[in-house]
Amino acid sequence: MSLRYRCLSLSMLTGSLLGLAVAGQSAWAQTEADAGVRVLLVADQETTLASQLVGRVRAVNASLGSAFRKGDVLVSFDCDEQAARLKMAQADLSSAKESHDAKLRLQGLQSAGEVEVSLAASAAEKASAQVAQYRAQQQQCTVLAPFDGRVVKVQVKAFQGVNLGQPLLDIISNGPLKMRVNVPSKWLAWLKPKQTFQVDLGETGKRYPARIKAINAQVDAVSQTIELEGVIEGQPTDLLAGMSGTALFEAPK
Repeated sequence: MSLRYRCLSLSMLTGSLLGLAVAGQSAWAQTEADAGVRVLLVADQETTLASQLVGRVRAVNASLGSAFRKGDVLVSFDCDEQAARLKMAQADLSSAKESHDAKLRLQGLQSAGEVEVSLAASAAEKASAQVAQYRAQQQQCTVLAPFDGRVVKVQVKAFQGVNLGQPLLDIISNGPLKMRVNVPSKWLAWLKPKQTFQVDLGETGKRYPARIKAINAQVDAVSQTIELEGVIEGQPTDLLAGMSGTALFEAPK
């Protein structure tokens, strides 16, 4: 066989192998996408409400799974001491203001100097700041709901003593649920924001249409995955945070 025919045969063989490799890689990506990846439903907002003071719980106006509105009092504390301090500070402020007004009148009659008036004004400002401080402390005696939502965990009871920063309630919002999905980072070649996909949830046994809302800006170097945030279309009412299932993407062929 001539050198020309040998080179031609080798070239054809190399091309065939390369084509098979590309086709195999594409088929593998398609199969991997069809197999799906795990997905978890999470609340749009979730937080743990903690105590802002050291004291005793007076009442817990929440129970497991109960709903609440933004601004509702969820937990209240015994704050008789704080209330008494605020009342005393308000009395001191009233007295300081009267003293300052009297000094101003005396100054008009040339019976009080500038220094006396200035000291009286400073005393009134100090008393006003004291009132603001005690009012802020009293406001910490009630824990208000930061948003509309539901209670997922109650960590205190009425009459229980708590420390500063101690967890009281775990809560989640009532808003639309979102999904967290970790997919192979090589899918970035064809994944785009607003791209649609399907979600099978084990708890409901149903399939839901969904779309990508956001793609993380960083690939996990260890697992070689990228985190996606998605939403289920239509906001179905049978879904709860914590449900999990499989996200099914359609990879390009």
